[in-house]
Amino acid sequence: MTARIIRLLFAILLTAVPALAAADLLDDIKARGTLVVGVKDATPPFGFISPESRSVVGYDVDFAAAIARELGVELRLVPVTTATRVPELTQGKIDLIIATMTHTKQRERQIDFSHTYFMTGQKLLVHRDSGVRSVADLRGKRVSSVRGSTSEQNIRRAVPGVRVVSFNDYPNAFLALAQRKVAAMTTDEIILMNFHQRAPDPEMFLLPDEYISTEPYGIGVRKGQPALLNAVNRILEQMEASGEAAKIHAKWFGPDTDTPLKRTFRIGPANL
Repeated sequence: MTARIIRLLFAILLTAVPALAAADLLDDIKARGTLVVGVKDATPPFGFISPESRSVVGYDVDFAAAIARELGVELRLVPVTTATRVPELTQGKIDLIIATMTHTKQRERQIDFSHTYFMTGQKLLVHRDSGVRSVADLRGKRVSSVRGSTSEQNIRRAVPGVRVVSFNDYPNAFLALAQRKVAAMTTDEIILMNFHQRAPDPEMFLLPDEYISTEPYGIGVRKGQPALLNAVNRILEQMEASGEAAKIHAKWFGPDTDTPLKRTFRIGPANL
């Protein structure tokens, strides 16, 4: 065997080993006994630090816990932001993203998505006395959002000339609105509802009726992981059929919560 052939075979082996390893992520999760999930820790009620337990809780966290339970492994949560969640997944630092992530065609180029497990839409939150009542009213004005989000892109498309001020997290985007540094804050309706209700003086703010987009949330899975993706979808389907998904929704969005929201969707494939 010539040296050239040996080098070629060695190069093929180096490229094949990572591919084979990547294909076994579900087996790796079960072997290590831990599922590592990226969640938000400053986005109530999806993921936030409980004042009582000092641990991260929320709608997304409950889905992560259910998936870990069905896989028969322990759950480890890793805080992520909108900007860091996809890199953390593609670099192998986390196994799944369950972090208010909208399923889009553009993001499908980087990662795979599970069935839609939550549905919302993008809106504005404004000061009641600002005069802003629609997207068109933002032309030439400043609006806060979160860096790396679909909301950033959507508002720029909807309002040419709008000045988007981006932050790493939602609390700072809301603070900019509260301090009148921006004319509006824009993100998904349910997130805005939570900040609205938790504000020291909710009457100061208003959620106009107009929707900018629809936002189907999916669980992010690294590409090349069909076994893990299929397992996640199977578990989501079981949660829908058993009523567990509806119970989690009622826990965080029921009539006695800060963000009462009727469940008008069923878990299933996204309709993009």
